[in-house]
Amino acid sequence: MAEQIARKEYDLSPLKNANLPMIWVLGGPGSGKGTQCDLIVKKYGYTHLSSGDLLRAEVASGSERGKQLNAIMEKGELVSLDVVMDLLKEAILANLPTSKGFLIDGYPRDICQGEIFEKEIVPCTVILFFNASDETMKERLLSRGKSSGRVDDNEETIMKRLKTFHDLSAPVVEHYKDKCKTFCAEQPPEQVFCGVSQCLDALQQQACA
Repeated sequence: MAEQIARKEYDLSPLKNANLPMIWVLGGPGSGKGTQCDLIVKKYGYTHLSSGDLLRAEVASGSERGKQLNAIMEKGELVSLDVVMDLLKEAILANLPTSKGFLIDGYPRDICQGEIFEKEIVPCTVILFFNASDETMKERLLSRGKSSGRVDDNEETIMKRLKTFHDLSAPVVEHYKDKCKTFCAEQPPEQVFCGVSQCLDALQQQACA
């Protein structure tokens, strides 16, 4: 079904010419990467994009592509990487005139995704990896579950999500180790962000040099 969704052609030359930071953000469920993305957006004016959010927004739009995507997800099938790439390209180009950089949240889920992104869009500038112990992430998610109402914030599902994350993320971090900056996400958010700021400030200085 996913193969039947028509692809479009995109002119990405404005993105390549803009030479903005393209940052992948990795971290397990409960690592606090969403909080860090919010802080980065506020301080640096970057655009925060999540492939999951883009998929949900496309479905909610009621477009023909959204209807096709909804049918795929209702069957429990995975949406093809081609479609995810197209949604990311559209969102990046739409935000390009006002953005100072891009945060691609939870990406890539595996090495293949990363390689295709860099081939079809632009190379990743740096990866921000928020590293926390399973125990810390589990405690945070269980605490969130008391008020979030999210069906996946229960212990059994959390342990499955953590295993999936480790199975997929470890090879990505190793493959991109030259671009990966790891932060201890056990600390309070403001302390974590202090390290993140040092990294992003250095990026800006390099760009201006």
